[in-house]
Amino acid sequence: MLPIPGYFRRDVYRRLPELVKRFGPTFHLYHKPGIIRTGKVMNAAFAGLNYRQYFAVKALPEPWIMRFLFEELGFGFDCSSVAELMLARGVGASDKDIMFTSNDTSLEEFECASADGGCILNLDDITFIPLVPKFPETVCFRINPGKLRKGGAIIGEPYKSKYGITYGQIIPAYAAAMGCGAKHFGLHTMICSNERHSSYFVETTRSMLEVAAHIYRKLVIRIEFINIGGGFGIPYLPTDPELHLEWIGGKISKLFRDFHSQYGWMPSLFTECGRFVTGPHGILVNPVLHVMQKYRHFIGVAAAMTGCPRPAFYGAHHHIDVLSPDGKLRSGPRHLANVVGPKCENWDRLTPVDKERLLPKSVRRGDILVAGNAGAHSGAMADNYNGRTRIAGLLDQDGTNKNVVMIRRAEKVGDLFRAIVFPPGLK
Repeated sequence: MLPIPGYFRRDVYRRLPELVKRFGPTFHLYHKPGIIRTGKVMNAAFAGLNYRQYFAVKALPEPWIMRFLFEELGFGFDCSSVAELMLARGVGASDKDIMFTSNDTSLEEFECASADGGCILNLDDITFIPLVPKFPETVCFRINPGKLRKGGAIIGEPYKSKYGITYGQIIPAYAAAMGCGAKHFGLHTMICSNERHSSYFVETTRSMLEVAAHIYRKLVIRIEFINIGGGFGIPYLPTDPELHLEWIGGKISKLFRDFHSQYGWMPSLFTECGRFVTGPHGILVNPVLHVMQKYRHFIGVAAAMTGCPRPAFYGAHHHIDVLSPDGKLRSGPRHLANVVGPKCENWDRLTPVDKERLLPKSVRRGDILVAGNAGAHSGAMADNYNGRTRIAGLLDQDGTNKNVVMIRRAEKVGDLFRAIVFPPGLK
């Protein structure tokens, strides 16, 4: 899976000029056939287990996409806020279809989680137990392994993280939950982000099964499901390794079978991937507004942090292609350039500060710039700083221009003022 899948260059790029004319020059474009294909690969990889994927709504909170993930792939949803719960329930999810994992959870959030049929409640801290206003029959705890596991650049080292209970709190937490009336129990962890080493997820599963065995020995609780989290990585560079999902599925299935042989029962397996499902199947389409030579060479576009803030937040790399106005890929000699946006902030870039990129010298004003891997944590993380409005979202439903729909309109300036309480006499 390359940073920009071949079907974008083969099938979509030639159609971009028409889409620009129909929908405007700046948008995210998501490709349903690619998302469905990835979802089927995930389901097949773990077919030997009682498996379910809970899509991380934070990655791409778009109801059109959430609906077909739920209806056509059988995915549930990983939610962490009231808004995400509302989106999940809005596409038909309820009860066991939703896993609610939040940190520093408010009373309002707990109440929303228990409403409308409830959900699987995943608690992030032992002190949350007495704060749950309506304790559910099914409860889960997020485990933080501390220094026993390594993290990564995005999510940080587990022992420095705010997430999850410690190993020393595991037995007291589950015992307290039993005392509150819980009858069904799960186990959760999430300690990596964009991890591309396949063995990492096998070792995570192994350690979680050991925790499940420990809880069973101490409290005679049979853990009914283990959620090994998300964090399945995708290649942002051509040299990045790909995950071998079939290999991961085979290794994890063996761990679960061995567990069953030893204890006579076996939990279900959950994951909560977002990026892996939709990330490669979205692009950010941008008009080139300016080509500038200062102390460095700059290409100015309409949307950088308002379309994909990851380079600013994490120094992330997104592959960039440049197309001429008629949809042909720019080629020829290249030079180092920085792609920047219009916010009054030097970090408003699609190429991180001090990380120039080799881009065609032939770039011109009016060209179409495409950033790959923009199907997750791109539009969702965009903000309105500097009064800049967020861009539109389109869904390519079948790989043809005839069935492309707008699923999120571009914001208007008036949208930014709706929550403002103006002083008397001002509008």
